[in-house]
Amino acid sequence: MTTTAAAGNAVSLVQSVDWVAIAPPLIAALVGLVVLVTDLFVRNKNLLAWISVAGIVAAAVPLVPLALGGDRTTFCLRPRADVCSYQFDQFTLVIQGLVLGGALLTALLSVNPLKNKELPAGEYWFLLLSSAAGAALLPASRDLATLVVALEVASLPAFALVGLRRGDKRSSEAALKFFLSSVTATAVTLLGVSFVYAATGTLHLTEIAERLGEVDPQLQTLAQTGVVLTLVGFAFKTAVVPFHFWVPETYVGAPLPVAAYLSVVGKAVGFSGLILVTIVAFPSYADVWGPAIAVLAALTMTAGNVAALRQSATRAHSAVRLLAWSSVGQAGYLLVPIAATGYPTAYEESPNPVGATLTYALMYAVVNLGAFAVAALVARTHPGNRISDYRGLYKQQPLAALALAFFLLCLAGLPPGIIGLFAKVAVFQSAVGAGLGWLAVVMAVNVVIALYYYLRWTALLFRAPEGEPARGESVRDASAHGLRAVPFPLTAAIAVTAAGALILSGAPQMILRFSAAHLF
Repeated sequence: MTTTAAAGNAVSLVQSVDWVAIAPPLIAALVGLVVLVTDLFVRNKNLLAWISVAGIVAAAVPLVPLALGGDRTTFCLRPRADVCSYQFDQFTLVIQGLVLGGALLTALLSVNPLKNKELPAGEYWFLLLSSAAGAALLPASRDLATLVVALEVASLPAFALVGLRRGDKRSSEAALKFFLSSVTATAVTLLGVSFVYAATGTLHLTEIAERLGEVDPQLQTLAQTGVVLTLVGFAFKTAVVPFHFWVPETYVGAPLPVAAYLSVVGKAVGFSGLILVTIVAFPSYADVWGPAIAVLAALTMTAGNVAALRQSATRAHSAVRLLAWSSVGQAGYLLVPIAATGYPTAYEESPNPVGATLTYALMYAVVNLGAFAVAALVARTHPGNRISDYRGLYKQQPLAALALAFFLLCLAGLPPGIIGLFAKVAVFQSAVGAGLGWLAVVMAVNVVIALYYYLRWTALLFRAPEGEPARGESVRDASAHGLRAVPFPLTAAIAVTAAGALILSGAPQMILRFSAAHLF
């Protein structure tokens, strides 16, 4: 047995690993290695796709017994069993489910482009699984070292995924912008983490929370600087204004399935890390980061929605760029409950507002992935994917048009997209409960702004198409032919997201219960 002494107490370094608890990220990583090796020996690259899909499903299977078994921890300091590097709880369950579900739908969207050899299959699947493994590890991380490692394991493969379309100048530029912004964020985060460690002498989040309030006065400035730099680094990762400049170009330049992945899984990674460092590690500085995040939330939702409004003003703009700016606006809504936790009333007079962020994130993940799935369908016949390409989609692909209309109504928070409405109400209540009335007003104004471009796009789906079907072919025949031509994985992605959005709208309590739960 190997031991070390600290302040006269023997702390064992021997660990008893809970393999079930770490199974989701571990399985995803192992399947990624299997795919990488298999790529060397098989000619049928379609096999890699189905191995990857099966691997993501296998990574999600352990979530079922874990959900039924309660909280679990591993890699803990001995004899202090309450200080651990990995913790599986309700927060981890929700985010890991979101990450693996998003990765699975991304995999379905990717099957056909890879089958057509638009992207190198072996590299693509390895990078996707590696990124998913890091993203699944992050919400369970309970020390800053593991948190940063998980963040980079999730981010580094994403750079390569964005630029994987060889010979495409736009893809290369998008990857470069994404890389430079993320590297900057990583450098700032590491500097902040090092300052926090120097001031507190620990990397574990719960111990940091205990020691920050008792820092030596000579190290107070160092600790404050470390907290600020760490939060700035995560602000880059979450695309918060003014660190959002990379989002539209990255989404437009990336392969469409990768853009869908970044919009949901990438966002989940950034916000999970931000929640952990603010609420778990830095609660003693809530009087500083609470108001700061509230201001950033207002700026982010306003900048995203105003930019998206400009995109919808002309139908020549890219639909993916519109979704990119929409995702920036949605990030602002996700920040509101996090800001609310920085105010005492958020804890004393209402449930933990973090649940509202999880509720909104789950709704957003389902409907946004669905919107990207329909965009992938339209891109099969209109590679430019302009907003004008969606005109008359109902007559060409009625089911896809109805699905997209429903997704957009959910994002707008309008019936019959009930889940979108309820998720926005949960976020709104968190702001009001924390006494942030001004932020609630800003959010209400932004919701009205967003209504315009979501409804404008929805109306376009049902307008008469600009062209006519081929001679001798009725509109109904053309529609049926188009539906038969849709690959099964893409059809499955649209169907699964549409069914998920319908179920959540019919039974919103399935995820609204998180908004009334104390998660930390």
